[in-house]
Amino acid sequence: MTKAEIIASIAEKSGLTKSQAESAFSATFETITELMVKQEKVMIPGFGGFSTKIRAERKGRNPSTGKEMMIPKAVVASFKPATQLKETINSQE
Repeated sequence: MTKAEIIASIAEKSGLTKSQAESAFSATFETITELMVKQEKVMIPGFGGFSTKIRAERKGRNPSTGKEMMIPKAVVASFKPATQLKETINSQE
């Protein structure tokens, strides 16, 4: 499903115009992004939680040359689905 299709679905289900739905959609993800940049957790009950984790510096190999190299530490995004979401997905068989 594309962003445009999601926005159209939000507009249809909520009674908003597509423009209003797009504004709400964009504001939601901008807010989640801003909080994750600050390394804060974002919990959405019944859906799941977004958080960040720090991946430590580690040794790796360049696949082209086989030469050993250090891979720098990085902050990575993480999502953990809520139990309710998992149950809903698994009951749709």
